[in-house]
Amino acid sequence: MDPESLFSILTIFAMVVLGMFLSAAETAFSALNRVRIKSFADDETDPKRAKRAGLVIALHDKFDKLLSTLLILNNAVTVIAAAVSTLLFVRLIGDELGPTLSTIAITFVVVFIGDITPKSLAKEAPERFAMATAPLLNIFIYALTPANWFFGKWKILLSSVVSNSEEDDKMTEEELYSYVEEAQNDGLIDEDGRQLLDNAIEFNELRAIDILTPRMDLVGISEDASEEEIGNLFLESEYSRLPVYRETFDNIVGLVHMRDFLKYKINRGELKEIFTEPFFVAPSAHISDLFKQLQENKSHLAFVTDEYGGTAGIITMEDILEELVGDIWDEADEIIVEFEALGENRHRVMCSAYVKDMFAYFDLPEDPEADSTSVSGWIMDKLAKLPEEGDELSFKNLRVEVSKTESRRVIECIVSVVVEEENPDEIIIENE
Repeated sequence: MDPESLFSILTIFAMVVLGMFLSAAETAFSALNRVRIKSFADDETDPKRAKRAGLVIALHDKFDKLLSTLLILNNAVTVIAAAVSTLLFVRLIGDELGPTLSTIAITFVVVFIGDITPKSLAKEAPERFAMATAPLLNIFIYALTPANWFFGKWKILLSSVVSNSEEDDKMTEEELYSYVEEAQNDGLIDEDGRQLLDNAIEFNELRAIDILTPRMDLVGISEDASEEEIGNLFLESEYSRLPVYRETFDNIVGLVHMRDFLKYKINRGELKEIFTEPFFVAPSAHISDLFKQLQENKSHLAFVTDEYGGTAGIITMEDILEELVGDIWDEADEIIVEFEALGENRHRVMCSAYVKDMFAYFDLPEDPEADSTSVSGWIMDKLAKLPEEGDELSFKNLRVEVSKTESRRVIECIVSVVVEEENPDEIIIENE
């Protein structure tokens, strides 16, 4: 073989290898898990890997420059390989079949070997390929700085003509949940971490009305209550704070803390002086904003008003924190099991539980028509009347029986899972 033909073959081989490198790098940087790369960069036990991961993050931050560099080089590689291949085949075979055979051969080599194969491999381990290719890619980016500058300006011009709306650029809640799920699947977080992140995502959506303690469950004192009455109610309720009302709970005038009451018992003075100013919020207030307001007001408890100015309930700092970290128990709390299996396909459900938790417990999608947050409110909505013990309704594959009521609301219900249901989407209400 003459030296010229050998040089052509070596050039084609070099272009194919470079094309494989560029194709693998493009796929790796497009598919890499940034959270995992960030964890590699923060890992001080392996300084070499941490440095490579840091370079990958830096390149990923300027992805437009990286992509334009890869495209420029990839196209240059393809053009050079095609041109040299054509010259080689013409020289060896002739003008008639040379160009045709050259096209067939270079297409197979470039597409299958130089493009599909490296991209398939890089997709399996994108972080590893990204860290392996990062140093050389960084050199290519600097070498093609003028071309990248031109394409950067060209992109700005095109973006001004075809621009996405702000809504399209925002990450959706579903995408955020997907990232969290992917992080768990990749082993970056455990189940507890996943639950905490899910709670944090939902945190901004919750409002005061969703997590308040309803007025029916409030324990408070009249502003005219005696010292003995206040002391007895503190002992009976075991609460550290009690609302103070004038005539009814719709007219809250203050809040008394057990600590202040004990100081009063020692130092004496005017009883009403230990009543502090109440803090009121609207039922539509987001609990993330309310949390900040409670901190700023140095308050532990807020009263939620209804649309008529009355009292809908109360919400505490602990209620808000429990939405993030789960139930917080102390020695005075009574442990309540919200969902309890009674036997095969039968369960006792406390109706103060969230209706979304009930659907999650029975592995069902949420009811899109549900307006109430509690199981009690959901049952009342479905019955379209005040619930009575013995009332039943069917929803999906659940048969719900009201087993205990109090003060016109449902306290407990028995939920039976129906294995076979002819009309699973039909709601049937029965009154016994």
